[in-house]
Amino acid sequence: MNWDSVKRDFKRYLQLERNLSENSIDAYLNDVQKLEAYCSFKRVSLESVDTRFLQQFLMFVNEYHISPFTQARLLSGLKTFFSFLQLEYERKDHPAQLLESPRLSRKMPSVLNIQEIDALIAAIDLSTPEGTRNKAILEMLYGCGLRVSELVQLKLSNLFLDVEFIKVEGKGNKERLIPIGEQAIKYLKIYLDEIRRQMPIQIGNEDIVFLNRRGKQLTRVMIFLIIKDLARKIGLNKSISPHTFRHSFASHLVEGGADLRAVQDMLGHESITTTEIYTHVDRDYLQSIITQYHPRS
Repeated sequence: MNWDSVKRDFKRYLQLERNLSENSIDAYLNDVQKLEAYCSFKRVSLESVDTRFLQQFLMFVNEYHISPFTQARLLSGLKTFFSFLQLEYERKDHPAQLLESPRLSRKMPSVLNIQEIDALIAAIDLSTPEGTRNKAILEMLYGCGLRVSELVQLKLSNLFLDVEFIKVEGKGNKERLIPIGEQAIKYLKIYLDEIRRQMPIQIGNEDIVFLNRRGKQLTRVMIFLIIKDLARKIGLNKSISPHTFRHSFASHLVEGGADLRAVQDMLGHESITTTEIYTHVDRDYLQSIITQYHPRS
């Protein structure tokens, strides 16, 4: 088997059969490229790869002190790859099938309290067009719990502000409706009416909501930089990202008594167990309240 043709077919399989996002496809292909490089180093053909060889490969990767989460994701990618080889290339064995993932502890997401979110938004310079746009961005991230990819790909044609809903395309191109609150609607309309309407929009970006000063779709990196800069301005000593607003959105809903199934639908989680992590955040919050205020603590 030729590595280049196999990788090309694997990418097509992930796009058409699995319907994965570009980010997920890139991650899977990166896993396969790591295995390809190791096979080349050991002078082993893809047909000759067996379970023992994969164990050696994983031990080699582990020497670089990668996290258990990264190891588990790598193994998941390899299992998908060899399942593909069985399906499309009629490979008889599945050398990754019996390999066990490292035991993972559930990591609590970092969240912001309402005062920190208010402080970040208040630090935005509203005297500039970018500031008006950035305020709308933060209100959308926190008010709708969007992933950063969903935010930058948000379309004008998917805004239903008169009924207070937006439609987003999540992982695997799955669409979902999310309610949008008054604050987010207010600042989104200000941005659309006062800033975006005056911009020279480049071809292909006519339906994109959030644009840079040149009229092109914002990148994920740009959203990260906007948030990091605001955190620096207010002296926030937390490691935050656009996803922190999503975590905060969910955590504050759960703290307020929202139904977990409703939160799951709004976040676009396939499994309720992914959403349940926010009940742990809520318990941590309650524990901190007892520790801080109970006379026997």
